[in-house]
Amino acid sequence: MNIRTNDLVQVISGDDKGKRGKVVRVNRKTNQVVVQGVNLVWKHVKPNRRNPQGGRLSMEMPVDVSKVAYVDPVSDKPTRVAVRFLPDGTKELYAKKSGATIRVLAKADPKYAKK
Repeated sequence: MNIRTNDLVQVISGDDKGKRGKVVRVNRKTNQVVVQGVNLVWKHVKPNRRNPQGGRLSMEMPVDVSKVAYVDPVSDKPTRVAVRFLPDGTKELYAKKSGATIRVLAKADPKYAKK
């Protein structure tokens, strides 16, 4: 899974299709992500010390990672991502449509440098 916290993603299927937001949390065991402002539900809370009034709280629930896509930094549209090695041996994550670098995954390794 290439998605990390604070990445900008867009929902590509489901009720919230087209919504964008930052990734708040990533759960690698269940392949789910929590996106800010997406998949909102109401949680009914009894009065307690923390919340003496009680009531309803709006909170985000996890979404399957297959339902979100990275937002391309150049074209500002959802895109697929891939990994490539640069000639100096650096490993990076890039957007397939524009070729723009999203993040450097590993520093230059002389073992993978092209001669």
